[in-house]
Amino acid sequence: MRQSYDGLPERFYAPPELTPVADARLVHLNRPLAAELGLDADWLAGPEGLAMLSASHMPPGVRPLALAYAGHQFGHFVSRLGDGRALLLGDVRDSHGHEREIQIKGSGRTAFSRRGDGRAALGPVLREYLLSESMAALGVPTTRALAALRTGETVMREKPLPGGMIVRAAASHIRVGTFQYFAARQDVAGLRLLADFAMARHAPDAARAEHPYLAFLESVVAAQAALVARWMLIGFIHGVMNTDNMAVSGETIDYGPCAFMDQYDPATVFSFIDEHGRYAYTNQPSIALWNLTRLAEALLPLLSEDEDRAVEHSQQALAGFHTRFHDAYFAGMRAKLGLEGEAEQDETLFHTLLQTMQATQSDFTNTFRALSHDAVLEGATPADWPQPVAEAFAPWLAQWRQRLAQGGQAAPHDRAARMRSVNPCYIPRNHLVEAMIAAAIEHDDDAPFREMLAVLANPYEHQPGRDRYAAPPTPDERVRYTYCGT
Repeated sequence: MRQSYDGLPERFYAPPELTPVADARLVHLNRPLAAELGLDADWLAGPEGLAMLSASHMPPGVRPLALAYAGHQFGHFVSRLGDGRALLLGDVRDSHGHEREIQIKGSGRTAFSRRGDGRAALGPVLREYLLSESMAALGVPTTRALAALRTGETVMREKPLPGGMIVRAAASHIRVGTFQYFAARQDVAGLRLLADFAMARHAPDAARAEHPYLAFLESVVAAQAALVARWMLIGFIHGVMNTDNMAVSGETIDYGPCAFMDQYDPATVFSFIDEHGRYAYTNQPSIALWNLTRLAEALLPLLSEDEDRAVEHSQQALAGFHTRFHDAYFAGMRAKLGLEGEAEQDETLFHTLLQTMQATQSDFTNTFRALSHDAVLEGATPADWPQPVAEAFAPWLAQWRQRLAQGGQAAPHDRAARMRSVNPCYIPRNHLVEAMIAAAIEHDDDAPFREMLAVLANPYEHQPGRDRYAAPPTPDERVRYTYCGT
């Protein structure tokens, strides 16, 4: 395992003092991912591997680092954050030839910990593992979970909780906040080194452009526009879109109070700390652009020596966000609804569907899945829709079928199969995630975690006997708040 980040100056990171845990035990090791990363899963599960994964002892050549960054947290800038509970172990080259970083979360105090203990509770660890692997199975760019561990220790939060760690892989852990860290210090040399490092890793073609740093910014804008469109299309709510939680790689990172919508409501918020709905579902595209604007501000000294010209470059890059987002989102909606080609009425069709879903309190995931059945495409009403809902949807269904007829002569069976390939049957239902966490914490029972992980690994195919994983919560099962905690 190489450590390429230590090729940057020491002000980019801090070496930690390892704090061994009491009794590290694997909850789950992602053996397929280990193989993809070129890692020996049997060694990782053994004493030496477990010592490394728990940040208790490092094998020769592994030099962990805590990375420096800043960030806007709920709109308020903090000039020094950094990895207060995480360690970057280093890089590996995966089976596709891509560089991937391995990081431990919950590894103990670092120079960036401030008043925190640097540890993580088991519940948020299992949530991140499950959610990130679900996102990967859904085809959304994301960090991946390599391992989840119990530490044999107790962490104090609102109450004593069992400790845990998650080991994850990412294209990199460079954030918008990493650029803000150097910009806040007016460290243009550091900013340039960081930009060159990130460009070489994530946008190598940008280095050959006429304006390399502008091309790099444009690549990050494009990646984030596509990513947030994917979130919106599956009803995912990140929960804490701070600038220190936005990776310039375009991967979903830092799963805290994240969740998937059940009933469709654009104002849905789950995070307990998001009192004013800053990071509500419907706000995610505008917040992504807000974050990207902060990145553009940080990069101004690199975009041009002339300040006016630098601002012009940044505005040019940011102006592309809305077009890229809407193109990705509308293309995704057409695929979800089985539409071929483009038509002038498509946007109205999409809005009307969502308005009807909101008015009828329809489940986001199950509505699209219901539309993906052969019989519905042939003219039937979804069998599980109660009469009031069916009546409310009838006008929209008529418009949708007229639009389907305009777009080609695909057989209903073939069209339905294509729709099912983008409309999942299974998402991590919040009430089931919470029940899984409760079983692990209160009863030391990891079986619900493993079963749910297996179901979510194949989200687009119906799995006999697993209907409860597709069912929305009953009123008394609904989860209204989720919490940070890793």
